[in-house]
This record gives sequence, C-alpha cells and structure tokens, in this order.
Amino acid sequence: MPFKSLSQPRQRLADQVYAQIMQAIRDGSITSDQPIVQEKLADQFEISRTPVREALFRMEQEGILTVTGRGSFRIRQLDMKEVSEMYGARCAIEGYAARLLAETNDAATNQRLRQAITDAEDLSDNTVEAYFQANMAVHRAFVKEANNRFLLELFDNIWNRGSSFTMFASIKSGELVKSLGDHMALVDAIETGDGSTAAETMISHIKDGRDLQVQAGR
Repeated sequence: MPFKSLSQPRQRLADQVYAQIMQAIRDGSITSDQPIVQEKLADQFEISRTPVREALFRMEQEGILTVTGRGSFRIRQLDMKEVSEMYGARCAIEGYAARLLAETNDAATNQRLRQAITDAEDLSDNTVEAYFQANMAVHRAFVKEANNRFLLELFDNIWNRGSSFTMFASIKSGELVKSLGDHMALVDAIETGDGSTAAETMISHIKDGRDLQVQAGR
C-alpha cells in the first residue's frame, strides 16, 4: 500500500490547539473583531507553527474561521442564507424526531424528556456557552429518544460545528433566556399522540429560535 507513516504526536498536538481555540471562542476570550494570528498563537502555546496551522485550517474548512491574510484569521460571520439553511435542516431532523416520539407516545420516554429539560435548564451561570450547551442538551434528548441513529448523527453534525456556536453567540445576552423557553410544551405536544401536532410544534419552536437569530443579526 502506498501510504506513509503518520505522526500521531503532532496530530494530537493540533487537536489540543483546536480545542483551546474553540474554548476561547466559546468563552468570549476571542471575539469576532480580533485577528487570530498563527505566529502569535505558536508563541503563546510555545510550539512550532505546524500544529497551529493545522488547527486553524481545520477551523477554516469547518466554516468557523475565515482567512484575512497570510497566517491571519478571524471568526467567520454567517450570512442570513446560511442561518436559514441551518435552521431548515434542524426543522427536518428534529421535527421528524418529534413525530416519531408522538407516534410511540411512551410515558417513560416522555418523563425522561421532562427530566432532561429540568436538568439542562438548571444553569449555574449565565454565559453564552452555558445557554448554548443547555439548549443543545435539550434538543439532543428529543432526537436521541426517537431511537434513530441516523437522525442523531445528522443532529450532531449540525450542532457540533463551531459555526453553530458562533451563530448562537450573536444573540444578545438579554434574549438568551428565550432560547430555553417552551421546551416542556414540546413534550406536551408529543403526549397528544398526534405526530403532525408534535412535528409542527417542534418546527414552530425552532423557527422562533431562527427569528431570535435573525433579530440578533440586524
């Protein structure tokens, strides 16, 4: 086979750089108006530029960063078309998951969903990251309980993108509490046993989130 050996230690180092930069974006240490410079990061990490470059180009490929110059990046701002497409994909995935849950309408499952909502929304802080993680945990619980592995993979593919967080982070702090609203009403809709009602309720809820996002982008 014409393959060359891989440098696992270097790859692990690039992953660590990626994780730290993502955390800095999530906690607000790096903002959209700050340049992210390869050489400066290498100096701060006290490592060579190679793993830093790998991490930054990975983030550029994932749509998290945009190149602004040689070795320089910024957090990429999503346009309204991308925001609409992402929320549309969520409607398809999570709306169908809600339909499946309603058609099964299992009491134990519904109780687990209510508990998952209660646990996730018991926030210990009011940071953007905390609200994002809570919202993701709630919505993932619905898709996971639908017991369709492919739906869950699609869900994770959307929500685990760095662009999902940077998009969410644009919501004004005063509006963040709205991102956790009405989740119990989704379980109420599932308990009707009507798949169409549950799907429409979930889609309406997601569209409300999209409207918050659109307002934040204005």
